[in-house]
Amino acid sequence: MINKRVVLLSALVACALMTGCNDDKKSAVTIEFMHSSVEQERQAVITRLIAQFEQQNPGVTVKQVPVEEDAYNTKVITLAQTGALPEVIEVSHDYAKVMDKEQMVDRDAIGRVITGMGTQQFYDGVLRIVRTEDGTAWTGVPISAWIQGVWYHKSAFEQAGLSAPQNWQQLLNAARTLNQPAQKKYGIALPTAESVITEQAFSQFALSNNANVFNAAGEITVDTPEMRSALDYYRQLSAFTMPGSNDVMEVKDAFMNGTSAMAIYSTYILPAVFKEGNPQEIGFVVPTEKSAAVYGTVTSLTITAGQSEQETAAAEKFVAFIEQGQSAADWVLMSPGAALPVTKAVSQTDAYKNNAVIKAFGTLPAELIAQYPNVKVFGSVGDKNFTQMGNVTGSGVLNAMVNNVTVGHHAVADALAASQKQLVNTIGQR
Repeated sequence: MINKRVVLLSALVACALMTGCNDDKKSAVTIEFMHSSVEQERQAVITRLIAQFEQQNPGVTVKQVPVEEDAYNTKVITLAQTGALPEVIEVSHDYAKVMDKEQMVDRDAIGRVITGMGTQQFYDGVLRIVRTEDGTAWTGVPISAWIQGVWYHKSAFEQAGLSAPQNWQQLLNAARTLNQPAQKKYGIALPTAESVITEQAFSQFALSNNANVFNAAGEITVDTPEMRSALDYYRQLSAFTMPGSNDVMEVKDAFMNGTSAMAIYSTYILPAVFKEGNPQEIGFVVPTEKSAAVYGTVTSLTITAGQSEQETAAAEKFVAFIEQGQSAADWVLMSPGAALPVTKAVSQTDAYKNNAVIKAFGTLPAELIAQYPNVKVFGSVGDKNFTQMGNVTGSGVLNAMVNNVTVGHHAVADALAASQKQLVNTIGQR
């Protein structure tokens, strides 16, 4: 005869085991991480980081969603419409503003990660770039950045007896001195095509002259004396660049093959210089008019809204893990030199300091990082980052305006007036 107490004890043990299994099942959560690193070697880095995270956080599974950059923004919209947004999304600060406007980001979750890390861990100026339009929160947790400015060949300057240009007039003089079109040598490789890089390049000059697309009230301010002065200067500078409409490849090629002594380009030129040129031959300057202005883009990991508490908690843990010094260094070093660290912890890791590319450029990476406080972008006024700027860039009005003046030789005043009118009609005036 079976002892009833034994039966009861067995039943309780079985129940406890079943409950434990149910609790484990309940605590297990899967989150998705959407990013643009479709290259095999980059996915391998991210796969390794995810494996490390999952080992430290049993019960949390992270599924990668790699998406080609050209299809990225469209994919975000499609997933949002179907209610299937990944919990964590890699995003530029520009598009993060759009996502915030459409209430796709979880401001509270992002804030908890940033404050948990400590705002002082970020380099000066970085968090300002990812502020929400109302200035009260952040649109994502910064993970890397790139900046743009004037690159120059030191040897060309030495041979011409020139020093690195520190202001607009010195830059114009250097471009004029180095320009030898008869020998197919040009003073500066300047973006002039109807493309985003032209808007970005021009924006540095406009913002250095205190000209912006919006004022503090959110009104469109393209046709102003400050913008007119900046556009006229860009027109003068374009006299010393290659003929025609110069886009990304034309600018890069001209600088890399020595056709141009200077170029306006992002830090993404550095891997090519490391591979094909002489890292010690390259210099970087930010010629200033009224104030220093550098164009830059911050890449963030944003946490999306509308997720369950479990998913949001897991997303916060994952983003905090990627932001740790060594993990963030691994992320940044997927594009060494091109992508810059945004936290001090990354720069202090042996992996970053001893990376062959970083070491080859000597003090240059630190000099580039020091420019973060000078990063300015159209549509950012004080602590406000107007989301309408995305519509302005998407309209192509500004790059067409620059192209019309530099390549089409339209009058500066006419181009500004037409652009102001077009933006007011398409975007609206507050």
